[in-house]
Amino acid sequence: MITAEQIKQFREKTGFSIMECKTALGKADGDEKEAMKILEKKGAEKAVKKSERETKQGLIEAYIHNNSKVGVILELNCETDFVARNEEFKKLAHDLAMHIAATNPQNLEEFLSQPFIKDEQKTIQDLISEFVGKIGENVKIGKFVRIEI
Repeated sequence: MITAEQIKQFREKTGFSIMECKTALGKADGDEKEAMKILEKKGAEKAVKKSERETKQGLIEAYIHNNSKVGVILELNCETDFVARNEEFKKLAHDLAMHIAATNPQNLEEFLSQPFIKDEQKTIQDLISEFVGKIGENVKIGKFVRIEI
């Protein structure tokens, strides 16, 4: 039997809703790794369903690498201003800008297919799909530019 404490801890790790965590842990017989796979799959399915929804809100993230020789400006879009102001959305934008600084993708298609520098088991597309699954809104990368001296 899955306890409320297990669900709470798993929710804190994943950021998914309590009901989604409870369902995933139940299907996985309490195995957190298996439950995480279930949530990732569910997030990807949500991302596909929401991919056609319009993204008129968002933010611009600027990242300057600590050597001050590489900088990135990234446009990350979402559906509502509420999500654009969310700390997790801001963190996603920062992580994406940092990734661009590190890998120098030449276009959006290349960027989306790259392994994420903080977790090479996931691509950038996987990272975004997982985020869409958590927040329930479409998220798209707009423009980005990387400048290097």
